[in-house]
Amino acid sequence: MADNLTEAQRKRNMSNIRSSNTKPELVVRSIIHKLGFRFRLHARHLPGKPDIVLPRHKKIVLVHGCFWHMHNCKRGNVFPKSNEPYWTAKRHRNVERDRLNKSVYKAAGWQTLIVWECETKDIAKLSNKLKRFLN
Repeated sequence: MADNLTEAQRKRNMSNIRSSNTKPELVVRSIIHKLGFRFRLHARHLPGKPDIVLPRHKKIVLVHGCFWHMHNCKRGNVFPKSNEPYWTAKRHRNVERDRLNKSVYKAAGWQTLIVWECETKDIAKLSNKLKRFLN
């Protein structure tokens, strides 16, 4: 299936997709801050620059987009209609990179929690999940 956008439209569309400071990430950061924890953002000294790092507690919170990291939900199970081989391979590389980074964190003594984009819709449930992980 051919792309129905011009090259300039596609470029503008793709440039608007953020990798940091996304809405789900801001929701998670707000909850963690309200719980009284202080954290570092996008720590460059760790592989993959994790979203939220709590160095004092040796904990990492990763906020994953359901589509990009292939979550088992309705958003994560969507398959692109155009250029499918490229996007499928890219999403699989993301999952593999996540798996590798998580094993590196574990070997270095860090505990990790993955928060999925779809989980940020229920603030109360997410708050409890974060509270259990951080305490």
